[in-house]
Amino acid sequence: MSQKVVLVTGASSGFGKGAAKALLDRNYVVYASSRRLDRLKDLEQEGAIPLPMDITNPAEVNAGIRTIMRQSGRIDALVNSAGYGGYGAMEDVPLEEARKQFDVNVFGLAMVTKAVLPHMRENGGNIVNLSSGAGFSTFPMGGWYSASKHAVEALSDALRCEVERFGIHVSLIEPGSVKTEFMDVAMRHFNALKHGEAYQEQALKFKDSFIRSYENAPTPEVVVEAIVKAVTSDRPKTRYKVAGASLLSFMKKTLPDKAFDAIGSIAMGQ
Repeated sequence: MSQKVVLVTGASSGFGKGAAKALLDRNYVVYASSRRLDRLKDLEQEGAIPLPMDITNPAEVNAGIRTIMRQSGRIDALVNSAGYGGYGAMEDVPLEEARKQFDVNVFGLAMVTKAVLPHMRENGGNIVNLSSGAGFSTFPMGGWYSASKHAVEALSDALRCEVERFGIHVSLIEPGSVKTEFMDVAMRHFNALKHGEAYQEQALKFKDSFIRSYENAPTPEVVVEAIVKAVTSDRPKTRYKVAGASLLSFMKKTLPDKAFDAIGSIAMGQ
């Protein structure tokens, strides 16, 4: 049997990089995509095939998929790992910045998926979308990021039903806080944001609590393990809640809204 082929977006860091390495270890042909090829050199040395791909650029996405089909002739799995978190009060975040976040987290994911599906329908396959605990809950200062991940959840649920008859499985990975570059990127965006006077105190408390929440967070391996299970399984789960997300989900489902709001506000230092 020929090697299975997987495309991993956002492979230059975090969960994407970990998943690419783990799938190489399982004898997959791994196409690792990133906007910056220089950040894929170590994966290339381990056997991955680097793809320059800005997932918000249609020409680059289509060129990347054509490259995979020309070289390997198939795509058995897609891991949509590219994304980032931008935080701030809903009123303070410029709509331009909110759109950028949706362009990457939602429309970029959708663009890659739409480009892959015509090639996956013939033989089936597995699509794995990186969501978050923020995909089914939200906290102060996290509205825009949560909105993007809620959108990923809705699209994934719809897609799962639409493509099931083609033998295509769609899974969501829903991690809680995990030690990756995510926090550093989120804080860069947060620090660059102009926080209005009305929310200044809230913003400062949020920043402190957000950083502290990652001090004892687990390492990415637990999330990578879930991604690998979703990619390699013949009957993957629809959702993989990891790194504290199961407890968060339980609280969201069982607590009244006001009680959950209060817990979220306390957790975020509000």
